[in-house]
Amino acid sequence: MVLEGLSLVLTPTCLALITFGVIIGIIFGSIPGLSSTMAIVLFLPLSFGLPTVDGISLLVGLYLGGISGGLISAILLKIPGTPSSIATVFDGGPMAEHGEAGKALGVGILYSFIGGMISIFALIFLSPYLAAVTLEFTPVEYFSIAVFSLTIIASLSGKSLMKGLLSGLLGIAISMVGMAPLDGVTRFAFGQYQLLSGFSIVVVLIGIFAVTDIIMAGYGRDGIDQEIGKKTYTLKGFGITLKEFKDQIRNMIQSALIGLGIGILPGIGGSTASILAYTASKNSSKHPEKYGTGIIDGVIASETSNNAVIGGSLIPLLTMGIPGNTATAVFLGGLTIHGISPGPLIFEKSGPIVYGIFFALIIANFVMLLFERAGLKVFVRLLDIPKHILLPIVMVCCVIGAYTNNSRIFDVWCVMGFGILGVLFKRMHIPSTPLIIGFILGGMAETNLRRALQASDGDLTVFVTSPISLAFLVIAVVSLFMTLRKSYKKSKAQ
Repeated sequence: MVLEGLSLVLTPTCLALITFGVIIGIIFGSIPGLSSTMAIVLFLPLSFGLPTVDGISLLVGLYLGGISGGLISAILLKIPGTPSSIATVFDGGPMAEHGEAGKALGVGILYSFIGGMISIFALIFLSPYLAAVTLEFTPVEYFSIAVFSLTIIASLSGKSLMKGLLSGLLGIAISMVGMAPLDGVTRFAFGQYQLLSGFSIVVVLIGIFAVTDIIMAGYGRDGIDQEIGKKTYTLKGFGITLKEFKDQIRNMIQSALIGLGIGILPGIGGSTASILAYTASKNSSKHPEKYGTGIIDGVIASETSNNAVIGGSLIPLLTMGIPGNTATAVFLGGLTIHGISPGPLIFEKSGPIVYGIFFALIIANFVMLLFERAGLKVFVRLLDIPKHILLPIVMVCCVIGAYTNNSRIFDVWCVMGFGILGVLFKRMHIPSTPLIIGFILGGMAETNLRRALQASDGDLTVFVTSPISLAFLVIAVVSLFMTLRKSYKKSKAQ
């Protein structure tokens, strides 16, 4: 079956489709507001008329290229091309500002490849065993994971813990706008039917990260009008020395395991993985104060983890038919249309095709590495464009991205609103990262809390009687205590 699967992929047509998919995926991932999910949706009809392995290989290339492509705009423009690249902005953006855009991109591309390969091999060799673990997770465990993840807000609050918590709570409140999960009660809509579906993560990200920076740049109009000289850079390989690579092995493995674990758990996603990995890397570092100033550690943690989600998310999809995120949900549609039924018997019923998917993933990962590295000079030249030309183009892309997300002008106005909110945060020195974390995790926490209480008839003890849930809650309390202790010591020293 293995050799048969390999023979299905190693055809000129299939290799060309994989390459085409990766390139288109990178383009979609690098443009703020677009995503790998959108790319898969647009090209899904094209895959219907292709042979099974060829059609699925095209979707594989789109998925992998879209996730990795988000690092390009995250580093060069400080705008996450996809939600999975949120944490890449934290250090990738400052590196580009310090003239190290080439190194940041090189490191990001290399560790995207490494994270992807680790997750693909986990998918190949550990699928049945890892999928069995996810069967133990109920809404009780998912709620505890969300609570643990929300403790990240404290560690990413910057100088003022209170301002960070305020930002995080506002993010949670914004996530509750619209119809409540399960019972559909309308909240915070204020009679506006457009708010019934709540705010899209794409809209919030574009507004907070992109529009805010464009408005802030407008304050220094003299700087915008000045022509920017060409930026040169020297880059050997992928911009990382052998010593740096050895120093980052722990960070790489830790981030890959976090991404793999998050990918296996359905419904969490790459954005949570990148933030968790970034925070774990920061907390385990000897110099956590350097994070956010422009160091490769943060870029490595984010890009390794969000690409490790790829293989992880395919494990429950192939072995149980449960999509791990939106992109794999669309991917599931493609498998079903081609007559493949994901589940425990998939290796027996469609063995050659499954192994063909595995080989397509490996080839797509190498294609991504080659094309992104080859295009590095082109990417960095974006920084040579004067700001008075670049910023309006970016703003147009933001508007297009916001509109195409749900085909609503209302989302464009929301992007502007979140951009103004981001400006107010900057003027009052309130960190915006906790708001994003609160927004992403707020909905997950609420949905699983209500499901767990509904299943237990309102019995709160279910959260401590489950060993897995209790473990995550204990870790959350310890994490919060350590952060508060560190904050207290810092304020006392000052």
